[in-house]
Amino acid sequence: MTDTLRLACLDAEAPPLFTLWTPEHGRDGYEPGVAAALGAELGREIEWVRVPWVDMIPAVQRGDADAVLCGQGITAERLAQVDFTRPYAIFHEGVLIRRGDDIHCAADLVGRKVAAIENSTNMTLAQTFTGAEPVAFGAGSDDVYADMLAALLAKDVDAVVDDDVVFVPLGATHPDYELAFTVQTANRWGIAVSKDRPDTLAEIDGALGRLIDSGRLQQVWTQHLPTLHYPF
Repeated sequence: MTDTLRLACLDAEAPPLFTLWTPEHGRDGYEPGVAAALGAELGREIEWVRVPWVDMIPAVQRGDADAVLCGQGITAERLAQVDFTRPYAIFHEGVLIRRGDDIHCAADLVGRKVAAIENSTNMTLAQTFTGAEPVAFGAGSDDVYADMLAALLAKDVDAVVDDDVVFVPLGATHPDYELAFTVQTANRWGIAVSKDRPDTLAEIDGALGRLIDSGRLQQVWTQHLPTLHYPF
């Protein structure tokens, strides 16, 4: 096929996963790298359909995009709405705090406000922290990750839960934030496709399988996520 493959994603600055889209350079990061490799494998141009977090799955259901390639953990709730390819990433989840705060484990979150993206695997984890107060972010936001970091810095929340990959750029010496602890959740991220498009699902899943078998996906991973273990 030679037609465009339209992929829905949040337009935000969240390296090493992705950067803001620009007319000159498009998007960069691990997920755009996966998309580029898929496009090359399929012989299709990639077009990014930039929508808020809450509109990504509805975008493929409406037919505004062919698939979602944007931080979608494969969950039972999402599987009820869309179909998924095999995973292109597996990540654990981290809990980010303000530097110097006395939070080292889940027990330290009792009575604390914990931010996470609504309807996400991160929120599911936040809800397991006994005595913590989960705070949902995301409805209509253009940059939910930045919103959560700002809320943490402003002391509106006491911690942020997200996949470990998102916290990589903050490093171990960031002046404002530090990683309190990591939970080994092994969240599987897949590419979401409308349930009424099984041919599209099979096409993308087959191409992804070939990228894994050939080692091309590992090359993309190593380029963008060199500090994280390649899971395949």
